[in-house]
Amino acid sequence: MAGAATLLAGIPGAARAEAGTPEFCIFSKHLQGLGFDQIADIAAGVGANGIEAPIRPGGHVEPERVEEELPKLVDALRKSGLQLTILTSGINEISAAQHTEKVLRTAKALGVRRFRMGFCRYDLSQPIWPQLAAWGAKFKDVIRLSREIGIQPLFQNHSGRDYVGGPVWDVYSLMKDYPAREWAFAFDLYHATVEGGKSWPLEVHLVRDHVGAAYFKDFRWGAKGVETCPLGEGMVNREAVGMLKKAGFNGPVSLHVEYLEPRRKEPNYVQEAIVATRRDLAVLKEWWK
Repeated sequence: MAGAATLLAGIPGAARAEAGTPEFCIFSKHLQGLGFDQIADIAAGVGANGIEAPIRPGGHVEPERVEEELPKLVDALRKSGLQLTILTSGINEISAAQHTEKVLRTAKALGVRRFRMGFCRYDLSQPIWPQLAAWGAKFKDVIRLSREIGIQPLFQNHSGRDYVGGPVWDVYSLMKDYPAREWAFAFDLYHATVEGGKSWPLEVHLVRDHVGAAYFKDFRWGAKGVETCPLGEGMVNREAVGMLKKAGFNGPVSLHVEYLEPRRKEPNYVQEAIVATRRDLAVLKEWWK
């Protein structure tokens, strides 16, 4: 921890978003287990405007304790000049287990404007379209409640053999019936590139009017498949930034630093996380110029 403090010493508070640039946040999953003040200090020190925080089982705050703990996290962020830009939840339907209404109402009362929904999967032993219709009905209930509360739900596209939203087209077939302010994508360029290969620009064009947030992380193709890596060293590149700009995208941009997670238990992990997050965020900001 002393090393981490040294790395942050002398660094001014959170970066302010300049005119014409998006709000840059970091997904703080890779800082899991640190105190709220320390997470805020790190995010401010690397130049972020806010964080995307996991408020879900196993996250920074457990859903059942959201009323007690989320105000503490938001207060720590505000003291560092930051926002809770995106609340990452486990919510993909109205659920007592996820304390859906309590989480969303507490977040809205604290000034949180948007939340990422939880992922869900298809049963590949069953027909796909009836399953998508069933998920659509559950999503509709979440969207209705979110509209009432005044918070925007975002759906992240994942890569994988059974993820709802993996092909992007499936979820967009439901989403297109809603205005973007009521339901939009947290569009993940990493997962879109894994699934789409060279065709991912088609997906960007398809959902361009329903991108509520953009997610950036990177990967290489290795002998065993997908290998996460620092931003700018793999398949994801600045071309996506140009496409988003041309589409008029003005939502937040979230940096994910997931390639660090296997080293989380190593002694120097926090220092490595600070250095890596600062480096990747600098790459992302440079792309945006």
